[in-house]
Amino acid sequence: MPTATTLRRLVPNADTWLLWTLGIAALALLLLHPQQPLSITRLIDWQTIGALAGLLIVTKGIESSGALQTLARRVLERVTSMRRLALMLTALSAALAAIVTNDVCLFLLVPLTRALAQQAELPLARIVALEALAVNAGSALTPIGNPQNLFLWQVSGIGFADFVLMMLPSVAIMLGLLLLTAWRALPAGPVSLRSTGAQQRPAMRLLWTSAGLFLPFVLALNFHLLWPALIVVTLVFLIAHRQLLLQVDWTLLLIIALMFIDMRLLAALPAVHAWLGSLPIGSGLNAYLAALLTSQVLSNVPAAILLAPFVHDLPALAAGVSVGGFGLFIGSLANLIALRLSGAPGGLRVLHLYSIPFLLVCGAAVAVLQL
Repeated sequence: MPTATTLRRLVPNADTWLLWTLGIAALALLLLHPQQPLSITRLIDWQTIGALAGLLIVTKGIESSGALQTLARRVLERVTSMRRLALMLTALSAALAAIVTNDVCLFLLVPLTRALAQQAELPLARIVALEALAVNAGSALTPIGNPQNLFLWQVSGIGFADFVLMMLPSVAIMLGLLLLTAWRALPAGPVSLRSTGAQQRPAMRLLWTSAGLFLPFVLALNFHLLWPALIVVTLVFLIAHRQLLLQVDWTLLLIIALMFIDMRLLAALPAVHAWLGSLPIGSGLNAYLAALLTSQVLSNVPAAILLAPFVHDLPALAAGVSVGGFGLFIGSLANLIALRLSGAPGGLRVLHLYSIPFLLVCGAAVAVLQL
């Protein structure tokens, strides 16, 4: 039974405009391409929804325990330059994304960034925008860094090291431009600490429960044991920390489910397939641009799946959907996750202030590799 708080969160407002926009778009697409109710549910990637649900629960527990606030204070005692802090968080985001995937990286670092901004005068939206750019760039390096790479790696059959070598030139350009952007985005001046009063001790029981479940849950995802792991996480919090479940941003899962429905309905339209089949996008620069532009409409994971039968140039397709994660927020699911986790006022505007110019410059630079 939905609580009154949950229902209030779904009322049209500045935080739920995307939810309502995606819902209206889904109704319009269903009129063009009618589906049975059961077929609609099959459009949703339930593995992604389940994985995000578990991560939302355990990271909310870590954040609510107060441990991130303590860690943030220690970071701020050592890193006193705003520019240095931005470069550190950006580089850490890119490096972690190549190993633990872009979404998991955001669940680790964005709550920490929020804790930093609670204790110091920091431009939260700007730093989170840099982190979103960083995870999209860093995750492009390895086959396991993001879902589109994993899909392309599996269907291509090439080795892990060969995939990394294939992506290295494009990722080197992305990371170089990223560090330059981070350098210019924040001033070199000192970080101004806020007056936060006495520091509260972390809630150790909640911290150990949440932190103790985080790594096993991520490992369970790697070994395709999502649903048993999600049941365990949910039951533990229902028994030990029931109130915390009411604080989780469940609206994010509704938004992502609607994104899957909208993007897959759009991609399934016969006119779309016929149009793609008529385009000269089999290889080279045309393939790269098709992947980049399609990602701006469908997001990069559906774009990779949609274009794979039409494009026969793996380096161009992989580079295009990777660079396509920049630009509009819909280009990558990571952008949406970063925005929702940060809760920063004006976050969408600030993200586009950096991501759209970054797409134009980075897109042109990586395009040279396809010539």
